[in-house]
Amino acid sequence: MSLAVATLKKGEGRLLKNGFLWVYDNEIDSVMGSYEDGDIVLVRDFDGFGLGRGFINRHSKIRIRMMTRDIDQEIDDAFLFQRVKDAWNYRKATVDTSSCRLIFGEADFLPGLVVDKFSDVLVVESLALGIDRMKDQILSACKSVLTEDGIMIRGIYERSDAKVREQEGLSRVKGFIGDSFDTKVPIVENGVLYIVDVKDGQKTGFFLDQKYNRLAIQKLCKDARVLDCFTHTGSFALNAGVAGAKEVLGVDASELAIAQAKENAILNHLEDRVKFEVHDVLEFLPELEQKGEEFDVIILDPPAFAKTRNSVKNAIKGYRDINLRAMKLLKDGGYLATCSCSHFMTPTLLSQTIAQAAASAHVRLRQVEFRTQAPDHPILWSRRYDEEENSYYLKFYIFQVVKEK
Repeated sequence: MSLAVATLKKGEGRLLKNGFLWVYDNEIDSVMGSYEDGDIVLVRDFDGFGLGRGFINRHSKIRIRMMTRDIDQEIDDAFLFQRVKDAWNYRKATVDTSSCRLIFGEADFLPGLVVDKFSDVLVVESLALGIDRMKDQILSACKSVLTEDGIMIRGIYERSDAKVREQEGLSRVKGFIGDSFDTKVPIVENGVLYIVDVKDGQKTGFFLDQKYNRLAIQKLCKDARVLDCFTHTGSFALNAGVAGAKEVLGVDASELAIAQAKENAILNHLEDRVKFEVHDVLEFLPELEQKGEEFDVIILDPPAFAKTRNSVKNAIKGYRDINLRAMKLLKDGGYLATCSCSHFMTPTLLSQTIAQAAASAHVRLRQVEFRTQAPDHPILWSRRYDEEENSYYLKFYIFQVVKEK
């Protein structure tokens, strides 16, 4: 069967030609031939030059998501199996694979799809129509590739319940793919035990992208008094506890998350030193300051304040405020771990915002290290590097905070 052909307007496709995988609706001059939304189409430049193959969806402003730059490549089972195998081989070389992100969408050349591996369970999130139609084939490939290494997957749970699916004309879906199983999944990371709730936890159940950033704070926490803000299910707080912190307080606005964090503390026999409380962090930090509290280490791991480009201005204010408050609560010479998971809060913007907070707090920052997301969330560069045109989203700083001398 011949495929429909999408032809770009003259001068369009700049991002695509720089290595990006998306073609927007306003870049297309014509689509010739019959097709249904979700079908694979050929993509050609205005002059007929072949740019590759991708799946199309008239419901989405991202009209085509590219699957390959080879105009002659069939998108079949063998192709999808090799994509998955390449992704797994990369992770075996770069991360602890006991629990990891197996597929990271565009960065693994499978646009719109996330697959997380928690021990012997897979959690899938499908965000685009075309990839949704290939989902079963890709998951079958995941199981086959892992089986080759002696890893038997006992269950798959789908968390395709993000609102963004509606922009693709898709309904939000959540539930088992195949046989049911206990959705409270035990994992071990950095020597810390967790119960991951793949059914009701945020996103796919656990934030794997901070794996090595959590490990990085351990060396700072021995005998320290630690405050972990936006703790979620307690991962940074528990790493501090395992490292020998004398006292840890983790806070989060979610009662469900705090309940899970307390369970995780008990699981690690840390409940005597690692405590969790429900608080709105933005209100709680000023209260601690008024009480004259001081900490040796403070961790700020907020949700994405800037979820769209239009929300960046308000996000800057939020990031500046929490960093300013944290700097005031630190002892002279204490350590601040601070980050942003917002794609639109670029490294330059975040650095400027933290510097402004330090100036307002009358402290100096000594950078210990700068980190990003774990390697199982690879950063795919475009041919012309741009802070906003790749899969780079997590920025993580550790500073020593010292009073101006």
